[in-house]
Amino acid sequence: MSVFERIKGDGYEQVVFCSDDHTDLRAIIAIHSTALGPALGGTRFFPYNSEQDALVDVLRLARGMTYKAAAAGLDLGGGKAVIIGDPKRAKSEELLRSYGRFIETLGGRYITAEDVGTALGDMDTVKRETRWVTGCSHTYGGSGDPSPVTAYGVFHGMKACCLEVFGTPELEGRTVAVQGVGKVGYALCGHLTEAGAKVTIADVDVDNLARAVSDFGVATTDLAGIHALDADIFAPCAMGAVINDDTIIDLQCKIVAGCANNVLERDEHGDKLMGLGILYAPDFVINAGGLINVEDELRGYDRERAMTRVENIYKTLQTIFAASRERGVSTATAAVEHAQDRIRKISRIRMIRTAEFGPASIR
Repeated sequence: MSVFERIKGDGYEQVVFCSDDHTDLRAIIAIHSTALGPALGGTRFFPYNSEQDALVDVLRLARGMTYKAAAAGLDLGGGKAVIIGDPKRAKSEELLRSYGRFIETLGGRYITAEDVGTALGDMDTVKRETRWVTGCSHTYGGSGDPSPVTAYGVFHGMKACCLEVFGTPELEGRTVAVQGVGKVGYALCGHLTEAGAKVTIADVDVDNLARAVSDFGVATTDLAGIHALDADIFAPCAMGAVINDDTIIDLQCKIVAGCANNVLERDEHGDKLMGLGILYAPDFVINAGGLINVEDELRGYDRERAMTRVENIYKTLQTIFAASRERGVSTATAAVEHAQDRIRKISRIRMIRTAEFGPASIR
């Protein structure tokens, strides 16, 4: 399938390939939709095996951001960016500033933030070349690292899952297998252990493991088998496509709820989880806390307001679980339809206003 066929088939508005020989920058910015507002999504810095892998990832992530913003009730569209390379070796001030200049050329259609492989200081550097950055440090007028807020939202989402499955939102005594304890997974472990959950972790990075064990007293296990642990909750908090044909048959959990994006390798895996009696918290709903937090920067950041809105992830999941039960569809399907319904309704209102009053009246 050609790039144009792939973009057209899934309704993408724009894909930008960014290259700078002087800094060795190779990046892709994907804008899936601006129906609800400018596309906001983080920049992932990752050593992809191929440019094709990078393109597949950025397209999936951008579409997920459209649904994430819509389901969270935000006036934002969906976009994402990837920089191809090892962030520990290839990242530099000049590369990030060159990348920022590409973002600036989009005139606000895409707003970036941090993601896997990028951090707070990186966003500060990018902001030296473009206005269209969120999640910067307080020095640059931002709200700081959004990772802890993402974890906070996932924690509240897990409570909604426990209410649905066990009849109580309490996490005390629940067993949780956390796959990946980077910035978000680490913060999630803190919330879980404080709530009295029994946590087992796995990570490819031994330093991440050591920090979580030291700070929270969690148990560890082999990364290859953590998804198969007999636990109440399996929490994918690393890369996507964790639930696939090979892993789904090994699951012994009652709930899949984590921080990672694109947890399902394919849409039909949501149906398979439903068939196995495993509750799935759709990733773009439960991990929306970071997006909600950085979106608040666009209106003048108020932390109390942002955190209150993040806590509403609990209610959003309750709505999706109820729709799943009532309609006999998977939670993955119910979540997508929930997001698409809001996009249709708000887009229609905007088209009506534009037709009646003209663009100048709705600025």
